[in-house]
Amino acid sequence: MPIQIKSVERPQPGVKGGGIKKHYASPVHGQEISLEGLTRGIEKTSTVSGADIRAVLYAMVEEAVAGLSDGRIIRLGDLGSLRITLSSEGKDTEEEVSAKSVKKAGVIFTPGKKLQEMLANARFTKV
Repeated sequence: MPIQIKSVERPQPGVKGGGIKKHYASPVHGQEISLEGLTRGIEKTSTVSGADIRAVLYAMVEEAVAGLSDGRIIRLGDLGSLRITLSSEGKDTEEEVSAKSVKKAGVIFTPGKKLQEMLANARFTKV
């Protein structure tokens, strides 16, 4: 099934007042799939009960939080991986860099093999 796209007008980056506006392709996001929806889907294709699936998914979230807090990379097989990223103030010397230098922290998701294959083979249709 093709991924649906739409046209979105965006200003020129870094130009005061927006500069020349251009149209770009943007994915159309449909309905979300909740944890409950994932649970039902997994339940249909496996012999594991919904309660057990939910328990594992919730435990996975807790373990991912703990691992990321410890500075680890979380590898999720063919799904991908999670890692911490930082934005910080630049300092002149190594000694000046401290925890106070950190402005913002985030989590980066890197798609795994199956997701990369899906993206490489994706077809698109404008709606």
